[in-house]
Amino acid sequence: MREFTLLARLLDYPDQELVRHWEELRNFICGPASFSAEERQALLALLDWMQGQPLVDLQAFYVQTFDMQAEHSLHLTHHLFGDDRGRGPALVDLGEHYKANGLQADTRELPDYLPLILEYVSTLDPLAAGMFLADAAKVLTVLGDNLAAAASPYASLVRMVERRSHLAHCAA
Repeated sequence: MREFTLLARLLDYPDQELVRHWEELRNFICGPASFSAEERQALLALLDWMQGQPLVDLQAFYVQTFDMQAEHSLHLTHHLFGDDRGRGPALVDLGEHYKANGLQADTRELPDYLPLILEYVSTLDPLAAGMFLADAAKVLTVLGDNLAAAASPYASLVRMVERRSHLAHCAA
């Protein structure tokens, strides 16, 4: 499910590696991926916006959006627990789940980091991916609402993930 890999990459911190793959990303979006016409349009608009920014400005915008505003955090358990003690066990459980399923998680990020979650679900079949994301549906809705209220260009990406999490409820 390479669609989740694409979403993960676009939601991750922008770097030179991303810049080197602009055309490949564009080709994937326009190819046979399972994005709706509306999603393709939103992805291409985001890619156009990203490509129109110098990398350093794109990085600064990313940090301002996701790291400096708690309500936009890509660490999903933050939206559930904040800095409460309950967050630690949830992070441990998620990390153990990844290990039990063969994912060698990037230790630079906490296991609840949305791009890491998307990398994990990209390894699952569509139903399992949707069911895994269904557990985060409410958090994704809140995050998407917060980003949309701030008119963030990243809101459309979170909405795409959110839609896939809600589709799992319909399939169950």
